[in-house]
Amino acid sequence: MDADFTYQVDAEDTSKRLDAVLAAQLDTLSRNRVQALIRAGEVTVDGAKILEPKFRVNEGQLLALTIPEAEDPEPLGEDIPLSIIFEDDHLIVVDKPAGLVVHPGAGNWTGTLVNALIHHCGDSLSGVGGVKRPGIVHRIDKETSGLLVVAKTDLAHQGLSAQFADHGKTGPLERAYSALVWGAPSSLKGTIDANLARSNVNRQKIAVVKTSGRHAITHWQVKERFGSEDQPALASLMECRLETGRTHQIRVHMSHIHHPLIGDQDYGAGYKTKVNRLEEPLKSTIAGFSRQALHAGLLAFAHPVSGETLRFESPYPTDFEELLQALRKF
Repeated sequence: MDADFTYQVDAEDTSKRLDAVLAAQLDTLSRNRVQALIRAGEVTVDGAKILEPKFRVNEGQLLALTIPEAEDPEPLGEDIPLSIIFEDDHLIVVDKPAGLVVHPGAGNWTGTLVNALIHHCGDSLSGVGGVKRPGIVHRIDKETSGLLVVAKTDLAHQGLSAQFADHGKTGPLERAYSALVWGAPSSLKGTIDANLARSNVNRQKIAVVKTSGRHAITHWQVKERFGSEDQPALASLMECRLETGRTHQIRVHMSHIHHPLIGDQDYGAGYKTKVNRLEEPLKSTIAGFSRQALHAGLLAFAHPVSGETLRFESPYPTDFEELLQALRKF
């Protein structure tokens, strides 16, 4: 690719830093931007790629800079298979597989559910959610499987958003998740009421906080327990119902009560040693389960236009079912 800017070093610039020389010649780019371009391999000196901004230049050397085109912020449609549970002129309900990101973001600008929906729906998706999140009313984590409803019109988007903001307090909205967790709670059901906020230790994670944060409530119920004489409380199948919808809510709340999700690398990593003490074939099954064992299996809401209550259920995906069966045989 031809360079966007070239400059032959004169005597006055001899022994000066590469980033300083380029920044002085380019009024439209800050020195920080120039440094970033150098580190990204977009600058050559006499044809050789230089990655160090502090590189000292000499008289007569030819500096060449290429400025890459800005990434298109508007997601494009991609032919990604969708499991469509329901669709009409106003909304679409999909069963998202684990591994699929819901909307574009840092590190995931393509290959998302939004890209798939744009390809499937064309221009009919609601624009209320913004350019990067057209039609998106709620979301589930990349490695969580299960049901999502997406608005195809602005009217549907507004009606669905109001129901999710209300958390089902005055309407038929229901969200239930199946979770396979480590251990077995002493009681069969309970409620976790614990505020959540970004972790001060790792900003990519969420943590329970005593003050401030966002209010978060999860209702849980044990559906099945798994164990043996040696380990009577190895794991449990739980149903979790959300009264709020915070980032990583179920995962953090389950870890908070010392029953993290099996396979959760962020909030249950300390249980890896527990896996190593298990016998085959359960040991290999759990070790090979590469995501948090969480499935959004139930979604109910009022149709935002007709008012009809719609209720959908999704069966366990294959990996979740195999893990469940392995635990039952323990």
